Amino acid sequence: MILKVDGKIPREILERLIKKLEEDLNVEVYPTVGKDFTILGLVGDTSVIDIKHVSSFEYVVDVQRIQDPFKRAGRHFKPEDSIIEVGGKVKIGGKDLVMMAGPCSVESEEQLLTIAKAVKKAGANMLRGGVVKPRTSPYAFQGMGMEGIKLMKKAKEETGLPIVCEVMSIEQLHEFGPHLDMIQLGARNMQNFDLLKEVGKTNIPVLLKRGLSATIEEWLMSAEYIMAGGNENVVLCERGIRTYETAYRNVLDLNAVPMLKSKTHLPIVVDPAHGTGKWWMVKDLANAGVAVGAHGLMVEVHHKPEEAFSDGPQSLKPEKFEELMTEVQKVAEIFGKKFF
Repeated sequence: MILKVDGKIPREILERLIKKLEEDLNVEVYPTVGKDFTILGLVGDTSVIDIKHVSSFEYVVDVQRIQDPFKRAGRHFKPEDSIIEVGGKVKIGGKDLVMMAGPCSVESEEQLLTIAKAVKKAGANMLRGGVVKPRTSPYAFQGMGMEGIKLMKKAKEETGLPIVCEVMSIEQLHEFGPHLDMIQLGARNMQNFDLLKEVGKTNIPVLLKRGLSATIEEWLMSAEYIMAGGNENVVLCERGIRTYETAYRNVLDLNAVPMLKSKTHLPIVVDPAHGTGKWWMVKDLANAGVAVGAHGLMVEVHHKPEEAFSDGPQSLKPEKFEELMTEVQKVAEIFGKKFF
């Protein structure tokens, strides 16, 4: 349930109203203060609340029951778009767009630094790199772990780019998390609820990728798990879903971007590399992602994709990434946005 309160309400009366609601109705109240109105989100068993009674409270303008199961992530609770700050440098969700670029897997110091410097030069404002890899085969490269984290930190020192890496377990969260500017929860862990709860206890920004076959509601409920724990620094990442089509790796669901923007205040990033699995499709889908309103992109780059330990076929060479940055910048400007 949400209460729409007149923005002219004195602070002390608002505080008394919140206290009364929490004590009398046995709910948790989450206020969002706006210019003209303040939204009070009520979480708990609101089915027994008498709307007419609550509507009679001073300064309460409107009361609505919310049918969506996600509350904190929902736009009803927070009508204004969230802007998530990462590494003290990058803001995701505003007019400036984020470009997260780098190798699928951290393989060596030479490899990572070469790619990091190249994507920085081309205009990327975050460095992505996998240090643990959830592979389909147990015999495939599984990542460098903490050694990879050390290399990511070195790349950050040399380029100034905030870093984002995936974690797959609670143990990795506690080991890697303090070293990262943003943690990524991959598609296979979108519904790892114990991990989601533990991430919710941190204040580290989170990139939450959509599950392989997850619905929009399931995806947002995973975000809700994190936010219910107290961490509201969540960015959603559309990375393609599994369908009957076999011509490409996944189907990049660009429908999801405007749909999400109607339902949630959280920023949305599009990953056209995993969404297609083919490097030559990445640029077109990146342009499309910006055009439909995404707040940023995640692209895989490798200077020797034919030698990459993972996802070489979907990785752009640095010169192709430069071309992509030139094009998406032009598309962004049409909509009054920019990457740099």
